[in-house]
Amino acid sequence: MTQRTSVVLVTGASSGIGQAVASAFAAKGFEVFGTSRNPQRTEPIAGVELVQLDVTDPESVEAAVATVIQRAGRIDILVNNAGFGVLGAAEESSTAQAQQLFDTNFFGLVRMTREVLPHLRSQRSGRIINIGSVLGFVPAPYGALYSASKHAVEGYSESLDHETRDFGVRVSVVEPGYTKTSFDAAAVDADSPIDSYAPVREHVKNVLRKSIPAGDEPAVVAQAVVKAATSRTPKLRYPAGPLARRLAVLKRIAPSALFDSGVRKANKLGSAPKPGKVPQNAR
Repeated sequence: MTQRTSVVLVTGASSGIGQAVASAFAAKGFEVFGTSRNPQRTEPIAGVELVQLDVTDPESVEAAVATVIQRAGRIDILVNNAGFGVLGAAEESSTAQAQQLFDTNFFGLVRMTREVLPHLRSQRSGRIINIGSVLGFVPAPYGALYSASKHAVEGYSESLDHETRDFGVRVSVVEPGYTKTSFDAAAVDADSPIDSYAPVREHVKNVLRKSIPAGDEPAVVAQAVVKAATSRTPKLRYPAGPLARRLAVLKRIAPSALFDSGVRKANKLGSAPKPGKVPQNAR
């Protein structure tokens, strides 16, 4: 793929990582389309054409992709970035809230992929880059739904990559750690709060509020995305930033008990209660 002619479609480009990704591709000479729910209210991005898109709406997905095909004639790279978080214990979110999060973070990605992939297959070339997270391979106490959605992205992407290689299409996941975005401000609280979880939940929120401003610049993630999209031998996973790379190594080589202990210590979770007697008929 040549940078002069390749067309990139980036979802969730109105701010944060998506905006940085769209800008990075534009700076390298790609023809870039970025999506926003409200393009008229979105600050213009140099070299990027904004298109209206709501990834939870199948008709909006179809219209956005059709608009890009009409204006550019093709799509070469799809970057699935749109998403949000829910802060709270897993038990504190209703099933409806869980479905709402997955409808954006996972099924939105699935809708976009299904709409764009036929074009990539017919071209017999292309890349799909999914924005995952370190929480796609490590646990996230008090962020279980978000973590679960990113775990789903990991499994979907790895499976999809095997399916599309014969058509010249490769799939990669970029896995950021803490990144300087408005993620915490945009995240919503669990809709069914329970007093028992309140102390630790508030601690975890405070850790997030302090860690995000101290995290990597969105440009770090954008660099990883561009690398994944342009490499002649793309990898499945691209940890983005020093923290993400350290966690990826630790997850791979650290004993599971040690890793588990580190997660609990980082989140100031109490020691697990001692197990009771195992029932005699347990297998």
